[in-house]
Amino acid sequence: MKKLFIDIGGTHLRGEIVSEEGSFRDTISSHEMGLLTYIDTQMALHSQIDFIGISYAGQVNKGVIAASPNINIDQYDIVAEIKSRYGIRSCIDNDLNCAVRAEASYWKSDSIAALFVGTGIGAAVIDEGRLVRGSRNMAYEIGHIPYRESPLRCGCGRSNCIELYGSGSGMEKWLKYYGSEKPPCLESLKTSNTDEHTVATQFEEAFLYAAGVLVTLANPEILVIGGGVIDQNPYLVTLLREKLKDYALAPALEVLRIEMSVLENAPLEGAKLLEDDNG
Repeated sequence: MKKLFIDIGGTHLRGEIVSEEGSFRDTISSHEMGLLTYIDTQMALHSQIDFIGISYAGQVNKGVIAASPNINIDQYDIVAEIKSRYGIRSCIDNDLNCAVRAEASYWKSDSIAALFVGTGIGAAVIDEGRLVRGSRNMAYEIGHIPYRESPLRCGCGRSNCIELYGSGSGMEKWLKYYGSEKPPCLESLKTSNTDEHTVATQFEEAFLYAAGVLVTLANPEILVIGGGVIDQNPYLVTLLREKLKDYALAPALEVLRIEMSVLENAPLEGAKLLEDDNG
């Protein structure tokens, strides 16, 4: 039998078919194809799929997608729809909940937080070996905490989310606002003109603020930093180690380790763990 694992974010949809014979991966733009359409395509191409595990960059609860600021949703009740169409079991969870599962397994930790920055900025926490979910599986939705008022709009509809400042999509919106055509490369922006430099420095400030809030509230032993923006700007981990003391409660830092994710795709690896822990 085969398993289909999916990681869908605001930029990419990554899939992996796993069987006894090996694995097959592909990547497409998440703007080109919706999640359900992608699943239909894979089910037509690959016989004998008996489980689907999905890491999703949005708010999900009990198999239903509640919202996703950065993804076009083609089916909300996704688990029930998969069961209806194909008669197989599936699990879906927030991408950071999946990522922190994979990171906990890699670092062998039962007290760990993950802060990932890509198209959006998200966080998740495992405490005493258990994923912290909240009443509707929305705990640590850090990208949408109030931060600073702006002339921009977040994908969630508000104008003051931290994601407007501390994410890849946020940087793109600010660059467009300032009339810049530069890509959101932090080190390049920092050496540019005043507006572009402002985009980079306000990103760093928001990133440090988000990390400080997360560490102060969750008090983990390990904070893992990852995501596309971090991968492209690894200096951010050094910056965090140097500056976090100015943003977090001091006692929360006494035993804290800050690590950069070394997993190729932590959310996808976490999706592979959904079958065993029931999402």
